[in-house]
Amino acid sequence: MGLRHWTMASAGGLLLAGGATVAAFPVEGSASTAEGSHSTAESAPDLDERAASFRPETHAAVPSIGAVPTTDMPSSIAGVPDALLHRALAALETHRGDLANTTTIGIADYAAHSSMPRFFIVDLEQRTAKAVRVTHGSGSDRDHDGYLDRFSDEDGSNATSRGAYRTAEVYDGKYGQAERLDGLDPSNRTARSRAIVMHHAWYAEPDVVAKQKRLGRSQGCFAFSSADLPAVMEALPPGSMIYADKI
Repeated sequence: MGLRHWTMASAGGLLLAGGATVAAFPVEGSASTAEGSHSTAESAPDLDERAASFRPETHAAVPSIGAVPTTDMPSSIAGVPDALLHRALAALETHRGDLANTTTIGIADYAAHSSMPRFFIVDLEQRTAKAVRVTHGSGSDRDHDGYLDRFSDEDGSNATSRGAYRTAEVYDGKYGQAERLDGLDPSNRTARSRAIVMHHAWYAEPDVVAKQKRLGRSQGCFAFSSADLPAVMEALPPGSMIYADKI
């Protein structure tokens, strides 16, 4: 399959060689609509994962780790829905200046059921993707059927937020290593103040899926199994992009 080349069209999109523009992010009447906080025993993260002492979000320059040229972006990668990939690549171009690593990105496909491997570690140089399971917030799936129904970035919503994130500091919490996140879009700008991080959790383990046919829910964090988290963090060191959306 031939590769299409992308160039920046605007702050929010990419221009395909043929002239078509792919939006980096869907425009909604309200980027964040809270409908209350819903916390359950299975999903409650520990206090050190939700620490109120997190630093305010900053966008300081970060040392470069690696980059893929804008003109060498793939039009498709096996396993990743094309429309979601294109949206993530548009977000990558929009936020390239805030990132240290643009060779590998994470893409969370929240249209998929939580029992499915739906978090893609995407190697843009090799044009490959590895998929692992990831949770969504309890406020995004109040009937707990395994499907994300809504996004929100409101404090107390316990929901997942859509948009581009930058991975930040790695720290030791009760579960071990975790990685903080900064929201880069208006739809997830409160990620740091909400203590949205990547961590592992018992409710993200394979045996939970085996028993209840779906993962447990977080309070908005990206929770992985203890086996998958190290690979995710290694592939997405501080200064990398994660894109979360549902198409």
